[in-house]
Amino acid sequence: MTETAPSTLLRPRRSVLYMPGANERALEKAKGIDADALILDLEDAVSPDAKPEARDRVCAAVTSGEYGHRELAIRVNGIGTQWHAADIAAAAKAGPDAVLVPKVNSAAEVLQLVAELEDAGAPDTTALWAMVETPVALLQAAEIAAAHERLTVIVMGTNDVVNETYGLHVPGRNPVVLTSLSIALLAARAAGKVILDGVYNDVKNLEGFDAEARQGREMGFDGKTLIHPSQVEPANAIFGPSDDEVEHAKAMISTFEEAKASGQGVVTFNGRMVEELHVRDARRILALDEAINAR
Repeated sequence: MTETAPSTLLRPRRSVLYMPGANERALEKAKGIDADALILDLEDAVSPDAKPEARDRVCAAVTSGEYGHRELAIRVNGIGTQWHAADIAAAAKAGPDAVLVPKVNSAAEVLQLVAELEDAGAPDTTALWAMVETPVALLQAAEIAAAHERLTVIVMGTNDVVNETYGLHVPGRNPVVLTSLSIALLAARAAGKVILDGVYNDVKNLEGFDAEARQGREMGFDGKTLIHPSQVEPANAIFGPSDDEVEHAKAMISTFEEAKASGQGVVTFNGRMVEELHVRDARRILALDEAINAR
């Protein structure tokens, strides 16, 4: 099993917004959107005849240095498509923070993609992100997540999961989608990787988005992929620690350390027993809050 460094795990990825690579106006607008990360898309958001131009535009955006704190990922077209090789070559030269590949179905494909990036001269700072969105990928999620240290983030493709299982989009998500999310999350955590929840399609339904994002946060996802700027602010709030959570974490750590220093065998905080695992989670919350504020 390979593990991701703590600094990579704690990079804020509460809100990860897809931006269509063919839309110059959208790429310009993205410079002012307070998303933690942007996925500059060359796949679904770009028609076949527009892909070469979009590729050039996205790579120019990445090398412009005009996106501030935002982590930049390029979503290339998948393995086996006619655009994949050119996308990988161009993305490697541009050197984004990450290259996101759709429909990664096996550990062997992860290794293939790592080799492609290395052969194309991608800098060591360019990570691989993999979309898990097919039944075959979900059944091999653990192997995919642990395949290589260059793979740092798993991205759920929930629309494709619904499509490929002949399911329905329903409030609260259908049981197969929930099972898929759970399987992928366990695989990511076992390999020490970041994992992002899938998109919410009904852009105008703010209550529905809020409920689904909270569900993802309760399950343990690091953040949510988004399709509209209006979803950024609520995602940041839901997947980031609140002021109350930060203060609670600080107080818990302080109480625990004082009790241990005085030789107490059992530590209680607010009437509840506190163990090392609770303190580890409190430290994670503080580290995430610090990373958010440091942007």
